[in-house]
Amino acid sequence: MCGIAGYSLSPRSGVDRTLAAQALLAGIADRGADAVGYAYRGEQDEHPVVSKQRTPASRLLDRIGVPDHANELLVHVRDYTKGHPSIPANNHPVRHGPVVGIHNGIIVNDDELLAPHSCARAEPRMSVDSEAIFALAAHSQNDPRSLEAIGGSMATAWLDEREPGTVFVARGVGRPLWLGKGRDEVFFASTRAALEIASEYTGVRLRMSELRDGTFLALRDGRVARNCRFRPDRSYVEESALPAVRAPGQSAYCLARLAVIAAAAA
Repeated sequence: MCGIAGYSLSPRSGVDRTLAAQALLAGIADRGADAVGYAYRGEQDEHPVVSKQRTPASRLLDRIGVPDHANELLVHVRDYTKGHPSIPANNHPVRHGPVVGIHNGIIVNDDELLAPHSCARAEPRMSVDSEAIFALAAHSQNDPRSLEAIGGSMATAWLDEREPGTVFVARGVGRPLWLGKGRDEVFFASTRAALEIASEYTGVRLRMSELRDGTFLALRDGRVARNCRFRPDRSYVEESALPAVRAPGQSAYCLARLAVIAAAAA
């Protein structure tokens, strides 16, 4: 059970980009400890800037740095299923061609979906199932209907180098995803609690809602620019439900440290 989070901000937003990223990470920290990572992009960035490491969230929290010009963010904590975390390419954010993304869930037909694409598994020993989502996005020009080919569970978000200024977010089945809207901000996260933490530390009042299965969003400049539906595969049933808390103590530690960081910056 991984955790995902991120945001799309208007250039007008006064939100501290780094503190917002730290708050989101603290909010999802207990959902995985096999690896952690984030990616950001702004008008000055030709490509998304990616940072990831094979540690729990607590080892990254103080090292996060997001520049003031970066209006798009992805954050991930990993509880791995396929693709061993000792291979950096398996950890999130994951790249396929021009797409960099994060995923919570299990894809059961990833090898089949990736087979037609010679650029798949571009790095040696890469085998993470999540790459299939980003291959579909890349080769369909981010068509939400492409996600109907996925078998398994999915909550996901990605950046496409061909689509500057846009964060794509989608929920299939089997994994939660929440949206929080402010005046010049849109946040998303695996849990409502993570959005509440982001709201507390950024000072942005958020209108929160859980996304329905089969929802596809394009977020741009702190607003929902596109809201579409797709038909997710509902035939997949997990053998046993995974508990949401996969890294006990990580959230408590990160929240305590976040309070110190915020107080020092005040």
